[in-house]
Amino acid sequence: MVGQLGARRALGVIKKLIQNGQIAGRGILIAGQPGTGKTALAMGLAQSLGEDVPFVFISGSEIFSLEMSKTEALTQSLRKAIGVRIREETEIIEGEVVEIQVERAASGTGNKIGKLTMKTTDMDTIYDLGQKMIDALTKEKVQAGDIIQIDKASGKVTKLGRSHTRISDYEVMPPGITFVNCPEGELQQRKDVVHKVSLHEVDVINSRAQGFLALFTGDAGEIKSEIRDQINTKISEWKEEGKAEIIPGVLFIDEVHMLDIECFSFLNRAMENDMAPIVVMASNRGISTIRGTNYKGPHGIPLDLLDRLLIVNTVPYTLEEIHQILQTRCNEEGVDIDEKALAVLTKIGEETSLRYAIHLIITADLISKKRAGKQIEVEDIKRAYTLFVDKKRSIAHLQEYQDQYLFNEPNPDNDVKME
Repeated sequence: MVGQLGARRALGVIKKLIQNGQIAGRGILIAGQPGTGKTALAMGLAQSLGEDVPFVFISGSEIFSLEMSKTEALTQSLRKAIGVRIREETEIIEGEVVEIQVERAASGTGNKIGKLTMKTTDMDTIYDLGQKMIDALTKEKVQAGDIIQIDKASGKVTKLGRSHTRISDYEVMPPGITFVNCPEGELQQRKDVVHKVSLHEVDVINSRAQGFLALFTGDAGEIKSEIRDQINTKISEWKEEGKAEIIPGVLFIDEVHMLDIECFSFLNRAMENDMAPIVVMASNRGISTIRGTNYKGPHGIPLDLLDRLLIVNTVPYTLEEIHQILQTRCNEEGVDIDEKALAVLTKIGEETSLRYAIHLIITADLISKKRAGKQIEVEDIKRAYTLFVDKKRSIAHLQEYQDQYLFNEPNPDNDVKME
């Protein structure tokens, strides 16, 4: 990331608070002008927190839908941002496959039966196999010499790798094969398994019969509050027993000024809930009207919610920072640009906007390739600048030719008097 040192330091403190669990029930507002990297800061925070912390990204206009209410959409987003780490003890069989014998009926129909011989460095055992276990082993392409793990409760077969003793079986091995040592001790072991799910996934599964199918179709619909209360009670019991651990994640709401007064009132209460994630908001508005009211507020947010937020301000980029951002962008796009052309592009970015300057990179590259140039030069930037106007020149064009556009409000001074 480039620039915004103050905002990055502030989010570094926020990251420590999130990791220590000391910021639950609070919110953060990233406020600044358009094009100052508010969304990039939020994505950087998500990357630095790691994969274990849930991070949900929504826009302020996403919650308005005919299928469900605004509060239901916000509730689902909040519960998606709360992770649950559930621990359970399962019994597994882990060892090296010595031999697999499968017997088929003489008629060719009916269930298959078989025997599986497995060993560790200390013992070996023969297991009887049924139709389902034979199908599971066939699906995983298990053969003699593989190190496998079988979950006794679910019958799931996991191939861990291939035994080191079989490393010389073939001269050429296919890619992706890992060699592991033969397990030691007993074949049957008890192992702690950790499942990571979100509260919303638990809600969907328990919302109706065959609810787990809704996880794949996305058709969750509205979930009753009674079901959520029962799930919260059960998760709290598991937490006290040490079976579950709650991981408060981060819900990032971009363009938060698009929410209306009902959504802000709901967030006021939801942020103070026991099971609430850290809510990070972003807005590029100044003093603007709060949707659903005739009142104005800072960033389009009511004052009572604003009082609950830690506010981080972003500032416009300097000329040096714009130069560095454009240079990095050219490297990412695989574009070779002349230093003088980059200086002109930096000046354009300072006078217009950073996004407009970034858009000119690829267009200037295409213009350069059309004339068989090896790199982008000043003439290519000027050509792209002439072909594609920025917002300031577009506004000036509209003001000059506004009378020639359709549905333009008539100006009384320019009306022609009819006699």
